[in-house]
Amino acid sequence: MVLIAAILAANESHASSVVRDDDAYDTDCDAVSTTTETISPPTEPIPVLHERPRWRDTFDALRVFNYRLYVISQAIANTSGWMQKIATDWLVNELTHNVALVGVTVFLQFAPVLVFGVWGGVLADRVDKRKLMMTTQAITVILCGTLGALTLLGIVTVAEVWIIAFLLGCVAVAEGPARSAFVNEMVGHRRLRNAISLNASIFHLGGLLGPAISGVLIALVGSGWSISVNAVAAIIVVITLASMRVRDLHPSPKANRAKGQIREGLRYVVSKPTIFWPMVMLAFVSTFGMTLPVLLVSFADNVYQTGATGYGLYSSAAAVGALTGAVLSTRRMTVRLRSIITAAAIFGLVIVFAALSPWAPLFVIFLIGIGISRLLFATGAESIVQLSTNRVIRGRVMSIYSMIVLGGQALGGIITGAMADAWGVHTAMIVDGVVPALAALTIGIILARSGKLRLRIGLRRRGFVEIVPATT
Repeated sequence: MVLIAAILAANESHASSVVRDDDAYDTDCDAVSTTTETISPPTEPIPVLHERPRWRDTFDALRVFNYRLYVISQAIANTSGWMQKIATDWLVNELTHNVALVGVTVFLQFAPVLVFGVWGGVLADRVDKRKLMMTTQAITVILCGTLGALTLLGIVTVAEVWIIAFLLGCVAVAEGPARSAFVNEMVGHRRLRNAISLNASIFHLGGLLGPAISGVLIALVGSGWSISVNAVAAIIVVITLASMRVRDLHPSPKANRAKGQIREGLRYVVSKPTIFWPMVMLAFVSTFGMTLPVLLVSFADNVYQTGATGYGLYSSAAAVGALTGAVLSTRRMTVRLRSIITAAAIFGLVIVFAALSPWAPLFVIFLIGIGISRLLFATGAESIVQLSTNRVIRGRVMSIYSMIVLGGQALGGIITGAMADAWGVHTAMIVDGVVPALAALTIGIILARSGKLRLRIGLRRRGFVEIVPATT
């Protein structure tokens, strides 16, 4: 671990030069872009704080009126969204008594994003993001209201559930990139990192509350009300978006219709190290490190024999860690490639330690550590990607980012499940930790070498280990 940290410390110097080069690249890109008629402003430098934020600044982005409205609506929407997911899966299980068909339902919700996600980014770059989100939420009201009504009337069929699940996935294609890029329009460049961390906190708070509330509602009155609640939440989102002070927004330049905009987005990602390398690392983390729920059931049933109660405890421990990591990320002074890759390495190693844990209480502690390190990586990666992206192309970049997250989890679930069946749950979890850790080490070495830096160790120096140019 010390070796990894030392190697990755070299990235601080390299990351700084990358940010400066990125600004120059953006200016050139805007001058020759085929998607805009007007020259858009270059990417601003990534903010660096010279002292750690005060605790009262932990929620700095909430000082923005529009973002406060957004946070209220997203807190409600995230909680109700989790409620609907749980209720929909339970509904399909009730209708079919077939776990495989429940998996089909989950796949249908993700499939549109995996197939059409980049087109959603193109759309987000072309239109007013606030109005686009209002439209998608209005469609969500109709879809969830319809499914809820059919369920409450007792006439719903699996085919109708699947159709609506697929259509909601199509809505997510357009809304996801727009929502990610719209955060910058609300809070501006300086507060963006803080807002991303707060968004992660809200998402995981919803992940804690939503399933619990949905479970109670399902037990008391059935799945229909949990689904219908999401329609009401979507109405609240539409109202809050319509109530925003438009004059206080920082609108992004709109990309005009042109051919090759998807290729342009892909070229942009590959051309910028502060976007490309976090996405490469994200692919490893999402494929191997974010498939923990696949293994927790087996650990609860077969390893520690703690049953459903233990499964709930393990899931809650990971969620508590994630919420803690999201709050801690608001205290960062800056975001660098070094810190992102280091967080990924720690994340992988903690997974390995959890897999080797001999007793359940220690396993729970490691699960909290997994949640913290995963969120420190995730918020750091999203922050540096957004801050390094020109606003005129941010929708496309974030759509690629979302596709990597969802695609990695979909593929990773299959890989992890197959490994658990073939080699056992302990070995599968060890592999899920070792792969991200090795990927982080490899990327760290590549970045250090590209910066022409090396480690120098000297017993007589005040600094026992230091990073120096390779030529000295």
